[in-house]
Amino acid sequence: MEKIIRQLRQSDHFLLVSHVNPDGDAIASLIAMALALEKWGKRTTMYNESPIPAVYRFLPAVDRIVRRIETPSAYDAVVILDCSNIERIGRLSADFGQFSLTVNIDHHLTNTGYGDFCHVDTAACSTAEIVYRMIQMIGIALDREIATAIYTGILTDTGSFRFANTNRTAFSICLDLMENGVDPYTVAQHVYGTYSIGRIKLLNLALDSIEITEDGKLSFMMLTREMLEETGTQPEDVDGMINYAKSIKDVKVAVLIQELFRSDTERDKNRFYVSLRSDGSVDVAALASSFGGGGHHRAAGFSAETSLADLKGGILAWIDNSERGICRN
Repeated sequence: MEKIIRQLRQSDHFLLVSHVNPDGDAIASLIAMALALEKWGKRTTMYNESPIPAVYRFLPAVDRIVRRIETPSAYDAVVILDCSNIERIGRLSADFGQFSLTVNIDHHLTNTGYGDFCHVDTAACSTAEIVYRMIQMIGIALDREIATAIYTGILTDTGSFRFANTNRTAFSICLDLMENGVDPYTVAQHVYGTYSIGRIKLLNLALDSIEITEDGKLSFMMLTREMLEETGTQPEDVDGMINYAKSIKDVKVAVLIQELFRSDTERDKNRFYVSLRSDGSVDVAALASSFGGGGHHRAAGFSAETSLADLKGGILAWIDNSERGICRN
């Protein structure tokens, strides 16, 4: 981390990036890092290929996140946050060779160690926690906006402090964040308490799509483009729905398969984004990695271009063949 801070001090213009289909930690880390660097007198551009889920649009400076970068080489350094591998940033990964300098900050066990400077702390509950510690080491004063972003990252990546990655440090940091202006009730209301009628209708369709394997240990949830069109929702409205499939009694692994919109040049391609959740008995990060994705032991994801039948068959085959396969437990 000290080497990264020295590099940040020497650079002036930063491109900050997080992974496609961003969750709360990816967005929060992106914003907190940008706002902190700007307080340090630096120039920043925030980038994410995907639309920002509606529940996170209350975050400060979220409207400054752009979805297109014309000249990646124009930046002194690219800071990639919460991405286990470079492909997770999406189309911009094709320009990786143009980046002047790359800094990789993450907490995923599956991180491949890419970049010129890499700090991966798998003991951290979230990437937002790492950003908090980096800000403290630099000596940048927290304000309510930075604190709110970091708190949101920790809150969402610990599942409201319900997941196994919830630790003493997480609570200690959140206490400091509250003392710097965070209102936990307001954050929770935005993240968990307010949904559009379209999202409720989409959830109804998603719940109706759930399939359970014969042994009751694996659940599949499906979301198609037609479902989003019917309910007037966007791909970002899918955020969090997999938790319903995971909460079913006896289910050890939940799989959410989301059909992605295709461009005019991709009409013959079937593109999907797959979210995975586990009760801990199956390492879904390893499953995601086998498909080119990444994540945590209990939560992971990947993208795929294939048929739906082959995708589901591949997931079932991996689980059945793995040493941790639920079919053998």
